[in-house]
Amino acid sequence: MSEPQDDYLGAPGASGAAETPGEGDIPQTDGVPTTGDSTDNDAAGSADGWDAAAAKLIAEAKASLAADGTYSAEDASRIGALEALLAERTNDLQRLQAEYINYKKRVDRDRMLGREQGAASVIKELVPIVDAVATAAEHEEITGGFKIVASEIERLATKLKLIGFGAVGDEFDPVLHEALMQLPTNDVPPLHVAQVIQRGYKLDETVVRPARVAVAVEPE
Repeated sequence: MSEPQDDYLGAPGASGAAETPGEGDIPQTDGVPTTGDSTDNDAAGSADGWDAAAAKLIAEAKASLAADGTYSAEDASRIGALEALLAERTNDLQRLQAEYINYKKRVDRDRMLGREQGAASVIKELVPIVDAVATAAEHEEITGGFKIVASEIERLATKLKLIGFGAVGDEFDPVLHEALMQLPTNDVPPLHVAQVIQRGYKLDETVVRPARVAVAVEPE
């Protein structure tokens, strides 16, 4: 039987005992295996790449020991040690990969939340302007060149998904409406908006400012 190939399993030391399978045979960084550059693009497939490459290495090592697939107990022990090392390093890489993916998701989520909060704070400052334009339009006070300005403000509000709400006859919703008073009336059903004192605004589905209203009650 031919001697084991040093390229795969390491040569026996001076004492005649087999050396521990060399970790240098399998690429690693700071005790954690890698399959090349640790970039975002290859992180998802790094564990699979490691496993396949190392399995191929072990298969070639086994084939080099004996053409008929049999080898000595010493060789079998060395191969078993190498396979155990592969399993350990593969588990390390899979755990590290999962931690990295979770970390990246958290970073992306926090970055998106930060952008949304920044945009919301700017849009909140825009609400009084949009409200003033809407009030002026209701009273037909927008004339001359200001019509162009008002139109651009409305276009910007629509683009930012800033939506005004609150109308007489709407069912009272404590999430959307702030009740400032009760108004006895037969014009609308009880617990409906009888008068809009100040319109409310939503950014998508988030209430930026509730509508301030008078709530209808039955007259005595």
